[in-house]
Amino acid sequence: MPRLLVAPGILLRYLQEQNRPYSAQDVFGNLQREHGLGKAAVVKALEQLAQQGKIKEKMYGKQKIYFADQDQFDMVSDADLQSLDTKIVALTAKVQSLQQSCRHMEAELKELTSALTTPEMQKEIQELKKECAGYRERLKNIKAATNHVTPEEKEQVYRERQKYCKEWRKRKRMATELSDAILEGYPKSKKQFFEEVGIETDEDYNVKLPDP
Repeated sequence: MPRLLVAPGILLRYLQEQNRPYSAQDVFGNLQREHGLGKAAVVKALEQLAQQGKIKEKMYGKQKIYFADQDQFDMVSDADLQSLDTKIVALTAKVQSLQQSCRHMEAELKELTSALTTPEMQKEIQELKKECAGYRERLKNIKAATNHVTPEEKEQVYRERQKYCKEWRKRKRMATELSDAILEGYPKSKKQFFEEVGIETDEDYNVKLPDP
């Protein structure tokens, strides 16, 4: 059966079931995937239903709005409205409860998905055992070595290093001050003076005085 002939029935049933206003674009977007209706077919069918008086049509600015004829629906009493409000509240609470339950299950699923499987866990245990065995062997070799440095010996080395660096810094300062004083009256350059006297600097040997 051609879609143009099927469209009016589908649209009429949809507007009556939803019972709310829609533009032609809204109806097309909501039904296109399920029924495969083209936009032109939807527009033509809505106009046809409106002309036949089966649905209502109103203009809002430059856009037409379509909705079911309200005369076909029974009058709803205040008691019925209150009953519907009660059902809405109950259903809303149920939806919120289900959403919360879904969030909990999603969190649990995420946790389970990120967890290691049994084969992965067994493989990791084997790798950790191998790593621990390597550390034990290394520790055994260290303990068996005879060239350990005691804390006292280490401290002595640090003190001597500090002493010699201090003396190095002191002598370098004295040599610099002395050479600067001589250079004030020396007719040649500093480089020529060092070459004639035979002075060798730290920089000549790419040596740097350690930080204090």
